[in-house]
Amino acid sequence: MALNYIWVAFFLIAFVVALIKLIFFGDTEIFKLLIDGMFDSAELAVMKIALPLAGVMTFFMGLLKIGEEAGAINFLARIVGPFFSRLFPEVPRNHPAHGQMIMNFSANMLGLDNAATPFGLKAMQSLQDLNPQKETASNAQIMFMTLHSSGPVLIPLSVMAQRAIYGAADASDIFIPCLIGTYVATVTGLLFVAIRQRINLLDKVILSWLGGITVFLGLILWYFSTLTKEEIEVTSKVVSNLILYGFVSAFILGSLRKKVNVFSSFVEGAKSGFETSVKVIPYLVGMLVAISVLRNSGALNYVVDGLKWAFALTGMNTDFTDALPTALMHPLSGSGSRAMMIDTMKTFGADSFVGRLSCVFQGSSDTILYILALYFGSVNVRNTRYALWAGLTADLASIVTAILVSYLFFH
Repeated sequence: MALNYIWVAFFLIAFVVALIKLIFFGDTEIFKLLIDGMFDSAELAVMKIALPLAGVMTFFMGLLKIGEEAGAINFLARIVGPFFSRLFPEVPRNHPAHGQMIMNFSANMLGLDNAATPFGLKAMQSLQDLNPQKETASNAQIMFMTLHSSGPVLIPLSVMAQRAIYGAADASDIFIPCLIGTYVATVTGLLFVAIRQRINLLDKVILSWLGGITVFLGLILWYFSTLTKEEIEVTSKVVSNLILYGFVSAFILGSLRKKVNVFSSFVEGAKSGFETSVKVIPYLVGMLVAISVLRNSGALNYVVDGLKWAFALTGMNTDFTDALPTALMHPLSGSGSRAMMIDTMKTFGADSFVGRLSCVFQGSSDTILYILALYFGSVNVRNTRYALWAGLTADLASIVTAILVSYLFFH
């Protein structure tokens, strides 16, 4: 229901702001801007997101079917089973959903968005099969969505590339702050949902896994901090793509070992890829159009100006407020926040405090509203319960962390 109220609120707020601009400021173009943005966003949802996604979905759904036939998904499920059985008590041990979720998390951490989405949608479908109330999000789906939407990406390659384009002296200097922000967001989201679902976080299995993941991320952080910008980019690209291709090869080789008809299994699994892509179109169109009218109305600019005024009253340093448009837009639209990040670097400079902070915002979390619309829409879940608030709480944690860490590193 939260998404329903927010969706309606976006249109109403945009209408009120646009009406004020027309009546009091004589902005005769404002409603044309809103209408043009609505059409552009609707086209974007179908032509630039859903249709390209169909091809990727078709391939990776076919690949997942091969992995299931070969036993690879069950193998991954057995490895993470002890940990996931505590976080997802509704999901039976060794259920394929465990393996599908770990595939999604792995691809997401490597920055392989095209691979992460099909794995995640397949995992969501598996969780939906276990869901007794089909139109209401289950506890397992909420936990999965919260962990996914907190954006656990190890290396923000796209952000680093944009920094290099706009003349940053060291495009990779935001790597450590982004990793810290992502880690805090993920842990915050996990704690939020675990408390709501009364999961025992003091369980020794959970503690050992979280401790191990923390140490692993710390070692990665230390290793990449010893590399130059060029070495980071080359290493991350090679390792990410090597691991993904390794998954593909392992699935195919495993299926041959099990004497599975590889191509037939691929075709069988691929059939569901296009169907899923078509199913999410209405949800994407609805959400992206609502975000567009809110952005084009200028409502976010008023929010940022209000925050600047409020923070100035406290007497605290307000340098960070010029980067807030990126942070506020990011939960709504990845492309919108990317545009604001680029505009901030163009205005203040890629190596300015504000320019760097906007990049850390962009690399520390994910687009929660888009993700909820895509994933819950793919399984026709209408009541998302507290999934949105869990994601927004994690996003808020990443924003606060990004500000504090950026002051420490760059101010």
